[in-house]
Amino acid sequence: QVQLVESGGGSVQAGGSLRLSCAASGFTYSSYCMGWFRQCPGKEREGVATIYADGSTTYTDSAKGRFAISKDNAKNTLYLQMNSLKPEDAAMYYCAADLSGYRMLVGAPNYWGKGTQVTISS
Repeated sequence: QVQLVESGGGSVQAGGSLRLSCAASGFTYSSYCMGWFRQCPGKEREGVATIYADGSTTYTDSAKGRFAISKDNAKNTLYLQMNSLKPEDAAMYYCAADLSGYRMLVGAPNYWGKGTQVTISS
């Protein structure tokens, strides 16, 4: 079955960097749209970055210029490089996958990981 396992979260000072990883299995990874979402307690989940099967990417406005999504099809792994981190970036970060780019766009992909926590200290 489909499995998505995130790693790389942790605590970092504001201005620092983290790289999140998502190891995928159980599906034809290269054919899927992959994305990163985040959620803070009491807030709605928001999409952070998406990478489509053709390699094209999109970002939420707050992530543009600071975050970079990438994938390694040979390793079935998705990445999110996060630089210049701000206190408002603190959240649980989730990896997601779907064949449909539309479902990713509307925040309803079929497959989710369990998340990795990112904490930012000012």
